[in-house]
Amino acid sequence: MAKLIPISLSNLTNRIHFSYSPLTISFPSFNTTPNCSNNATNISRRLGLGFIALMASSVTAIPAEVANALDLKLIAPEQSLDEAESGIRRHAEALLQVRSLIESEAWKEAQKRLRSTSALLKQDLYTIIEYKPPAERPALRKLYSLLFNNVTRMDYAARDKDVGGVWESYKKMEMAISDILSRI
Repeated sequence: MAKLIPISLSNLTNRIHFSYSPLTISFPSFNTTPNCSNNATNISRRLGLGFIALMASSVTAIPAEVANALDLKLIAPEQSLDEAESGIRRHAEALLQVRSLIESEAWKEAQKRLRSTSALLKQDLYTIIEYKPPAERPALRKLYSLLFNNVTRMDYAARDKDVGGVWESYKKMEMAISDILSRI
């Protein structure tokens, strides 16, 4: 069986050999060898070692979080039905509170609040839908889809500062939330 050796920068530099040989172009009427200095091999080695160091640091680096992006997580593995049911009304109310930001036309703040609260509501709704009997799921999934499609439309309308589009999406979102809460 092969012996595993831990990877370190010194092991890699000892095993990687950079070689350089000048290119020679020959034709019957044309002979040339490019003028290459010894610095070209040093640059290649530096670039190779820099690349190795960069790759080693990227493997061990902690991933950065994307700020204000839509969160695509659907269900928290540790979230129970009771937790989802207790949080759904609070998260739905928080999502509807975006109205005050829309009225004041604070578009960036409205987008940030919309994104952060919709992710929590999405998580709660998905958990509740998964715990419902199979016969009730299609109707709830349709309302779920309607709600979050309108959240996305409102986000895009707020980005474009389209007042009419924002209010239309808000009204549809409000109706979908009330339908969902009445069925749950």
